[in-house]
Amino acid sequence: MSLIAPTLQAFFTERLIRQRNASPRTIASYRDSFRLLLVFAHKQTGKQPFELDLADLDAPLIGAFLEHLEHERGNSARTRNARLAAIHSLYRFAALRHPEHAATIARVMAIPSKRHQHNGVFYLTPDEIGALLAAPDRSSWLGRRDHALLQLAIQTGLRVSELITLRVSDTVPTTTGAHVRCRGKGRKERCTPLTGESVAVLREWLKERQGEPDDPLFPSRRGATLSRDAVELLVSKHAAAAAARCPSLAGKRVSPHTLRHTTAMLLRAAKVDIATIALWLGHETTKTTHIYEHADPALKEQAIARTAPLGTPPGRYRPPDTLLAFLEGL
Repeated sequence: MSLIAPTLQAFFTERLIRQRNASPRTIASYRDSFRLLLVFAHKQTGKQPFELDLADLDAPLIGAFLEHLEHERGNSARTRNARLAAIHSLYRFAALRHPEHAATIARVMAIPSKRHQHNGVFYLTPDEIGALLAAPDRSSWLGRRDHALLQLAIQTGLRVSELITLRVSDTVPTTTGAHVRCRGKGRKERCTPLTGESVAVLREWLKERQGEPDDPLFPSRRGATLSRDAVELLVSKHAAAAAARCPSLAGKRVSPHTLRHTTAMLLRAAKVDIATIALWLGHETTKTTHIYEHADPALKEQAIARTAPLGTPPGRYRPPDTLLAFLEGL
């Protein structure tokens, strides 16, 4: 008999925190996964979480838990797979400490991730970008903050987690070599260059912000760091207001990640190569960045032009001049 409690505690303290130096976000995600699992196991077995044994959390129970996530909690396949990844990580750790449970662990490790639909890339057109940037009321402090945040998000493609952790000292809006520094996913630090328009907006905002170097670049009303939910809310609020000026926005769900996609598609439209876009966005490999090639309509039009039937000039069809057509029809 091997209780799960000491193994789970050691997994967090030894494996995640000490050995892997996992980020607070990763630890919180794993914590939530195991809280859900232990509550579900308690209901299924009648045992309190501290009484559960590794043998209680066998493959049938884990499978039932995954079904519970999808059908009763309404979680997506992506969320289900994320919870399963946390469980697999725990059981890999448990295999080293409890070889007597090797058979149970092997059956749990054999539970596969679920295939799911990959959504298309949603991004903003130049007209939609202009309408969104014009939406904040720049006569107010909050409006000027939101305008600067949106301008920086669209131009740099920073993740929302990177935006909210920016400090005043992370921006260098100089006349030459202007850039913003951030620590991205996987603790990778990178510098992203700023355009002249972004430099002008950030200079004005920094003059008004008047913060210490370690203060958040985009604070809340009370000077604290913005939350992810707060940024989600302000982006959707201004997108709804911008829809009055640009009706095409009404049919789009605009989120901070939509702005990140928009950055990539703007770079792609400017003929920037995929490797450079991957570096710009902080992707680990170009495999993730290739989604923007699939979303680029210009590439597909070029492919159509190259595969035109023999004897047919490439390019889009253009009707003949109407006057010449009239004369030829006489």
